[in-house]
Order: sequence, then C-alpha cells, then structure tokens
Amino acid sequence: MSDETPKKRVYFSDAQLEFRYTGAHTSSIAAGRRFGKSRLAAPWLLRNLQYMPRSGGGIVCSTFQQALTRTLPGVFSSWRDMGFKRDVHYFVNHRPPKSAGFKTPIDEPASYDHVISWYNGSVQYLISQDVPGSSNSLTLQYLFGDEAKFLNFDKLKDETIPANGGFKGPWSECPWLNSMLWMSDMPTTKKGSWFLKYGDLMDPELINMIQWLVLEIYRLKNLPQNTYTAKLLNEYRLRLAQFRSIAVYYKEWSSIENIELLGKKYIAQMKRDLPPLVFQTSILCIRPGKLKDGFYPGLKDSHLYSAFDNSYLLNLDYDLEKAAQQSCKQDSDVDLDKPLFVAFDYNANINWLVVGQPNLVNREARVLKSFYVKYERKLREVVDDFCAYYRHHRTKDVVYYFDNTALGSNYAVSEEDFASVICSQFEKNHWTVHRVHIGNPLKHQEKYIIIDQSFKGQNNYLVTMINEINNEALILGLQQAAVKVGPYGFQKDKSGEKKAETEEDLLEHRTDGTDAFDTLIIGMILYPQVIFRSGVGTGMLGK
Repeated sequence: MSDETPKKRVYFSDAQLEFRYTGAHTSSIAAGRRFGKSRLAAPWLLRNLQYMPRSGGGIVCSTFQQALTRTLPGVFSSWRDMGFKRDVHYFVNHRPPKSAGFKTPIDEPASYDHVISWYNGSVQYLISQDVPGSSNSLTLQYLFGDEAKFLNFDKLKDETIPANGGFKGPWSECPWLNSMLWMSDMPTTKKGSWFLKYGDLMDPELINMIQWLVLEIYRLKNLPQNTYTAKLLNEYRLRLAQFRSIAVYYKEWSSIENIELLGKKYIAQMKRDLPPLVFQTSILCIRPGKLKDGFYPGLKDSHLYSAFDNSYLLNLDYDLEKAAQQSCKQDSDVDLDKPLFVAFDYNANINWLVVGQPNLVNREARVLKSFYVKYERKLREVVDDFCAYYRHHRTKDVVYYFDNTALGSNYAVSEEDFASVICSQFEKNHWTVHRVHIGNPLKHQEKYIIIDQSFKGQNNYLVTMINEINNEALILGLQQAAVKVGPYGFQKDKSGEKKAETEEDLLEHRTDGTDAFDTLIIGMILYPQVIFRSGVGTGMLGK
C-alpha cells in the first residue's frame, strides 16, 4: 500500500485554464456569477507567492465585510482543494508559531493583523478601502482586487497601486513582479467601469504569441530530448517570460463558460428568477446600454455609498462562518436606537420592502436596505426576512408608509388587505408599527419632481442616499426605469409589469422595487414623524 496521500482532482474550465496558462503580467476579468472567479484568484495568488518566496502581495476589497463574506471564503476553499490548508501551510491574522518553521519575509510586517503568512515566508496583506490607511507604508510585489466594480479607483491609484512597485528584491527576473489582477462581474455604473479600460491596453497579437509559446513548450517537452530541443526550450521559455512580463490580458466571460459544473438548469433558473438587466450583466456579462431620459435622472454615483461596522467585523478574528451570518450589526449607517422607516410594493409574483432612516444632521434620507420575495413567498415572508436581519435593532419600532393601494386589496395575500397583513406580521415578530397613511398615490409627474429635487438637494429636501451593497437589485431598477407619455401625461414606464410571463422571461417586474422606493422617499420627505417611547425618551427621528 502506498504511503502517499491520494491527490484530489481539481476541475478547471477551458476559460479558467486559458487565463492560467496565458499568465499575463496584468489581467482584468469581467465574468458572470458562478463563473468560478475564485478558481482564477487562488492559483494566481499561489503562483505569485511561490515564484516570489518571502515577498508581499496585496488583496484589495472595497469593504472588510466583502473580504470576510465573499472574497476569502472562495479563495480559502480553492486553496484547500489544491492541498493547502489554513493553520498548516498558512496562518491568518497572527504571527505563525515558531513550531511551524516558516521562513521570515524579506520585508517583515510591523503587525500580523490582517496578514496571511505562508510557509515560504511570503505574506499577503488584506487591504480594505473602508479601513483608513490599510495600504499605507506597504511595499508590495503584486496586487489582487476582487469585485473591482465596487473599488474606489481614486483611492486605488492614490494609495494602493503606488505601493505595488519600487523594491525588486531577489525577484527582478520574475515576469510577475508587480503584477496585478482585477476581477468582477459586469458593472452597471460609470464609476464601477474603470477596470474595463484594460481592454484597450491589451495587445491581441502579444497574447496570441504567449499562448502559442505555451503550446510549443508543452509539445517540445514531450518530444525525445536532445541538444536542439533543449536549446529551443530555453529560448522559448526566455521569450515567454519576457512577453508575459509586459502583457495585459482582458476578458469578458459569461457564466455559461462554467456550464459543465453549473448545468443548464442553473442558467435557466437564473433567467427565470433574476430581473432581465441583472441576468444580462451578472450572468451573461453583457455591458448594459445607457438609458437616456430615465425616470430618475438625478441619481448619480455620488448618491451611492457603503457602510460597514468594521469594529464588529474585526472582532470576529476572521471567523468566516460568523461573518456570513449577516445582520444589521454589520451596518454602520443604521441607528439602532431609532425607528426604521419602511415602504412596500405589492404584487402577485414579487413583493418588495425598502428600508430607510432620515439623518437630519447630514440632511440625508438614507435607503439602508431592500428585500424582495418571489412566487410562493409573499408579504409575511418579506416582513420575516426584515425582522431576521434587524433582530439586533434595539428599538423595535417601524414607521410604515402606505397609500391607498395597500387598502382593500388582497391579491398577493389572503383575505386581509396588504396593510393589515404587514402590520400583523410585524406585531407577530414583536415590532411596533406606526402607520402613516399618505392618501392617494401622487401623480407620476409629482413623484418625478420631488425625488429628482431630493437627489439634487433642492427645495430644502433631504438628499436621497442609497447603500450600494445592500440595494443592488433596487439600484439597477432605478437606473433602468424609463419614462413614457401615457393618457395621464408624463409617466414611469411600468409596461413590463403587465406583460404575461413566458419561458423566455418570467419576471418583467423591473419597476416594482422602484415604486416601494418612491413611497419611502416621499414619506420621509413629506411626512416626517416624531415617535415617543416610554423608557427611551423623545426625539426627532434620525437626529
């Protein structure tokens, strides 16, 4: 019986193999969900640390929460599949014990907080853009940025990219010294599209030559070896290293590239369940067309923000399972001692809940998070989802804005109208509901003016600000909401909601969430409330 540990076979798709064997110095990848981006990042990071022992690399994320819940779990899992184990081959967030026998980095970290330390002395710094100064004073030999569409490019070029250069150490001949890898699914905003510009820098002929050399080296290695083949191999390897050291590689891949693992059923399910724009960008990786003259022209990238409570996340000590248990504890934009404001949209196939809080100090109407449920899950379930996420909220008060569409209607629930179902479900979860009836829905032209002025900070309105990470689907709906001229004049184009579902596109309700958003923003602007709670005191909401 062999004493060798059985080797685990690791699957790589053709696209993933192409990326690995091309091995360009700088790579920028836009790929759909479940493409297997971790299968790109993990081997890339492993290759760099092995070819540059005792070096330092950077792993950049927009937020610490992203690193803990989305980037590191996939990378660690891929490393494990490749035979590299945490607390054996690498340690996270603390200095390796002397008993591990690890080598020392050439440029040893002042602190091992947020550092991955490897057996050969290589280290990788976890850099979060929402942690001030996390890339200060670093000297890096390579840089990896995940979910690049959320990265702040100004911070990147001013603070982090300059750290990836200078000191060459003993790695000057390595073609991947100061290399970079950027990855994301397809962005939908101009701000998030910065990494797509690498496509203009790629030289297709150079990439073709690199790939030809890889094939030729493989072919020559399998021939009978003699002086001629050895000389040719050395020459080709030298050229390959030279070409790789200057190459820029850019690719756009859809999730279908990984269909051998995902299966046709997954793609069909995503097409059924996701709004069309989300399916096009997140699965097919198609660049969205720019919508002109939409219903929300005042919405700009400057109205989107991220807000995570890093003090809570840091205390988890890189426990990825705990980090994955998301709740309002991870959000820094919510005041846990003030009521939450909610508004809904009601539909037979999809029901939305949008959450906000006014902040009177900053003069902002903040959209904190949005929830939606589909098909057999209805209003009670979306309220339960809200209550589960905000289970740590200390003030169990909600201000519920609703208009006449919530009264006397029951096509998405049973015998009760929407407002009654929502209030009873909140109360079942031990929340107190403060109902604010705002009458008949405003005309579309009035909504348009009020919300546009709110985005622009006009008319003394609170400025609408939206938590980008917690409202991805809602933001897509806002960006793509069109206008039309109907029998009542200027209107939001809601025609997609009325189309019959088909196998080609079962969900055309792109504007449903935007209607809940409208009600919430109009409520916070036109119907401010003061809540009195015994034992807590009185005060203006959001102040």
